[in-house]
Parts: sequence; C-alpha cells; structure tokens
Amino acid sequence: QVQLVESGGGLAQPGGSLRLSCAASGFLFSSYAMSWARQAPGKGLEWVSGIYSDGSDTRYADSVKGRFTISRDNAKNTLYLQMNNLKPEDTALYYCARGSGSYSYTITRRGQGTQVTVSS
Repeated sequence: QVQLVESGGGLAQPGGSLRLSCAASGFLFSSYAMSWARQAPGKGLEWVSGIYSDGSDTRYADSVKGRFTISRDNAKNTLYLQMNNLKPEDTALYYCARGSGSYSYTITRRGQGTQVTVSS
C-alpha cells in the first residue's frame, strides 16, 4: 500500500534551518508529482511546494518562496524540503503528499506529518 513517512521536523530558532525528508513506498515514486503541505493549529491545510515526477518543474507558495527548496531523489524514493530562514509563522505539521499523476499537484495521498516548531 502507499506509504509516505516524513522525518526531520523539530524545534528551530527564527532564522534557522531544517531539512525534511519523505520516504515513499508502495507505488512507483518516479511517476508521480510530489508536494509538501502544512497545517498550523486552528488553520486549514496549506499547499507549500511541489515538484514534477522528473523534477522539471518546482512551485512554491508565496509565503515560502526564496526560503524553501523542494527536491527529490527518484533512485532513493525520497522527497526533500530544505527550509531556511525559518519564521514563527512556519510552525505547523508538515505533510508529504502524492499528486494525481506525473504533472499534477492535486493531492491524493499524504503521510502522517512531521511537526516543525519555530520559536526562540
């Protein structure tokens, strides 16, 4: 079955960095666009970033543009999110999500999430 397991979350200071990873299994990872989404306490799910199956396209929400970088390693079935210059408003549960196809960011599956807390 489809499994998406996030890791790398934790506590960071404002201005700090974290790198999230997502280990995918149960499907052909290299055939699907992937995304990161997040949900802050009391708020809805926010799409953060996405990458096409072959890495030819990456997109970012305005709130993270210039600070976050998404990447993938299809040989390792792993998705990454490098987060730099973190802000308190980045605090949220971060989910790895599978798209509906190679070039679609529509979320069809997501993992259980990894918590990111940005605080001094």
